[in-house]
Amino acid sequence: MKINIYYGGRGLIDDPTLYVINKMQDILDELHVTVERFNLYELKNSITTLPQTLKTADGIILASTVEWYGIGGFMQQFLDACWLYGDKEKIAKIYMCPIVMSTTYGELEGKLNLSIAWEILGGLPCSGFCGYITDASILEDNVDYLRIIEKKAENLYRTINQKLPSFPASNQAVKQMVSITKNIDLTPQESEQLSHYASDDVYVQRQKEDIQELTSLFRDMMYNNDQNEEEKYTADFLKYFKPQAGFRAVYKLNIDNQKKPVIIEISGTACDVTYSEKAFEQIDVEMGIDGETLDEIVLGRMTFQRAFMTSKMKMKGDFKTLRTLDLLFDFTSASEG
Repeated sequence: MKINIYYGGRGLIDDPTLYVINKMQDILDELHVTVERFNLYELKNSITTLPQTLKTADGIILASTVEWYGIGGFMQQFLDACWLYGDKEKIAKIYMCPIVMSTTYGELEGKLNLSIAWEILGGLPCSGFCGYITDASILEDNVDYLRIIEKKAENLYRTINQKLPSFPASNQAVKQMVSITKNIDLTPQESEQLSHYASDDVYVQRQKEDIQELTSLFRDMMYNNDQNEEEKYTADFLKYFKPQAGFRAVYKLNIDNQKKPVIIEISGTACDVTYSEKAFEQIDVEMGIDGETLDEIVLGRMTFQRAFMTSKMKMKGDFKTLRTLDLLFDFTSASEG
């Protein structure tokens, strides 16, 4: 027979739970039980791998100390790991004895929480015990308390040895009906490998760095894509620009699904085409157009005036200045080429 002890306290010298589990271990040794102890505070970086240690256990003792509220973080992490990575078929055959000592308040709730958690996991709870002990020396000097610990150890041994049955628990039934936690469809070997990865700080850190690198890569790709979008029409307008002597005007072209409008500034023989949200004192013509129609214009298959007349483009400003836009940019040569 093998019994594992999982201690979830902080390992303080005056922790009454330590005294109890030490006595339990001594008694179980006298009964020729193989006992293996796991101090969770010493194994905090590998708690997620500990459910694999349940495979060889016939029974376990979950021992924790309530110092201010609840069973403590280490024990909760261990139970979480059992839920995520534990072999539920094996857990269903393991008896568990809860031991909770309190130096403040809440030992009864702590013991109950351990029992409920083990039942939800599918395991078999045994009768444990709890107590309010402000000083570990109280346990050492009290023969009656020692007798209680001995009886509990013997009962645990007897329960596991005789494989005493227990009634079904409603916690398991409720869990099956309302649990929204998805089961991880992995073999025990895959679960073990996954739990090792989860507890490997170097591996986790490397994964975080990889995620950051990918995030940076995609951000750069999106930025470059935006840059390419902004350069898409600039070269076309500059390539097909035909100066009109003495003509000056500012056009604003709002393209659907593009963040910034195209600003076209004409000053005689000079032409400046930029994507900008800068405010201008005067916009002579403001247009709204979709990318597909603008592509037709740039390819020489349509003019700005025709797009407006067919309601494919909206405009605000001087219509004569709009007509001049087709003279300034002779895209018809693009279709001929």
